[in-house]
Amino acid sequence: MAERPRIPALAGELAAEFAGTLILILFGVGVVAQVAGADIGDHDSIAWAWGIGVTLGVYVAARISGAHLNPAVTVALAVFREFAWRKTVPYIAAQTAGAFLAALIVRWNYSEVLAKADPGHTIKTQGVFSTLPGNGTLPVGTWGAFRDQVIGTAILLFVIKALTDARNAPPLANLAPFLIGLLVVAIGMSFGTDAGYAINPARDFGPRLASFLTGYDTAWRDQHGNLYFWVPIVGPLIGGPLGAGLYKLLVGRFLPPADESPSVPTEPEPEYETA
Repeated sequence: MAERPRIPALAGELAAEFAGTLILILFGVGVVAQVAGADIGDHDSIAWAWGIGVTLGVYVAARISGAHLNPAVTVALAVFREFAWRKTVPYIAAQTAGAFLAALIVRWNYSEVLAKADPGHTIKTQGVFSTLPGNGTLPVGTWGAFRDQVIGTAILLFVIKALTDARNAPPLANLAPFLIGLLVVAIGMSFGTDAGYAINPARDFGPRLASFLTGYDTAWRDQHGNLYFWVPIVGPLIGGPLGAGLYKLLVGRFLPPADESPSVPTEPEPEYETA
């Protein structure tokens, strides 16, 4: 019997990143489409669905790829030599592709509802797919939103590092995705006003591109007409390494090696690095 050809390890990792991010965005963009298009749900249902989407996306991908699901996570790990730089661009491409396809699926599934709520496919429902400063209505400008994205993503990476550092008595492996999902819910409920808590370049750019290709001509700009798409890309890419670095500075460098800490499980556990 002929042996099956071996699939390169990187191919499997990219497939997992693609699939995990797709699941995340299906739930995240889907809930916003339901709220904005059909007025079913509210801010809290959006926050919870995004968090649940993160949890489920991590369970899909963690064993194979580490479940980054977020270019800010991938870049932050690479900056601190916890991930290979040569894999960063492929990972980011897979994450963005997964987010793009998920947004296309939501766009198709909610096509009648969105057409009814916003026949011209304007800025009114653009927030279904991508973020806006001040959530499209409040007096927050480009730089206020940029500040928010740096801070929110720094919080995300700081806590993710705390939850996944084997020297820091992390939660059991089966609880890590759940707690990371709760972290995203908490960020959404406390840092969602200024910029819609994208905290993930793939989460914003993939659906933004999908909306542009399906009739949203205003996709690249905010409600004021300013070019905005770069804010939820650049802000998180700065905030991610900042948060990871602060964790190392304030907590990580004071922790003992894992083999000296009796509270750390002795069996190796898969890493959960996501957002």
